[in-house]
Amino acid sequence: MILHRLLLTAAATLAIAGSALAQTPAAPAAPAAAAPAAASLSITPAGSIVDTLKANGQFTILLKALDASNLTAVVARASPPLTLLAPTDAAFQALPAGQLDSLMKTENSAKLQALLVYHVINAPVPLAQVQGKKGPVATGAGSSVQIDGTTTPMMINDASVLGDAQVSNGYVYAIDKVLTPGWTPPAAAAAPAATPAP
Repeated sequence: MILHRLLLTAAATLAIAGSALAQTPAAPAAPAAAAPAAASLSITPAGSIVDTLKANGQFTILLKALDASNLTAVVARASPPLTLLAPTDAAFQALPAGQLDSLMKTENSAKLQALLVYHVINAPVPLAQVQGKKGPVATGAGSSVQIDGTTTPMMINDASVLGDAQVSNGYVYAIDKVLTPGWTPPAAAAAPAATPAP
């Protein structure tokens, strides 16, 4: 079922992406302290999505997870092109203790596959399409990720984009966290109440 969803046509995803990613006017600068900038990661294209992940050396855990969930061939031969939101090794290592080991067990392969398919967009998503825009984009899992191209670095849910590359069968975005299906943005902080005049 998950693989069937992943292989569906990209037309619906592109329609959603085009309408959902709205141009967002710049917000006034807030006096709050700036968040630390995420480190950048240069991704050198080396053929397909899978070949590029292998050549760059920062995605060994993701590659093992794709193999364990029988998704490597799907991502390697993606047609139409896909976009992979690729957590780095450091992102996987930052998961709560034991979670990665549990996901990699044979009996949890369906859970692992569902998690990985949430990192796949069934369409090519070039950086130019999302810069300066924000909104939901459907994933192969059927639910959406929130892309915010109005910030530096660009954010996908609560993960920072460290780098991106166009490859022979789509796009790769390196991210610094493993995305969680069902993630919702935190509620905006309430404005302070006005102090009544004496």
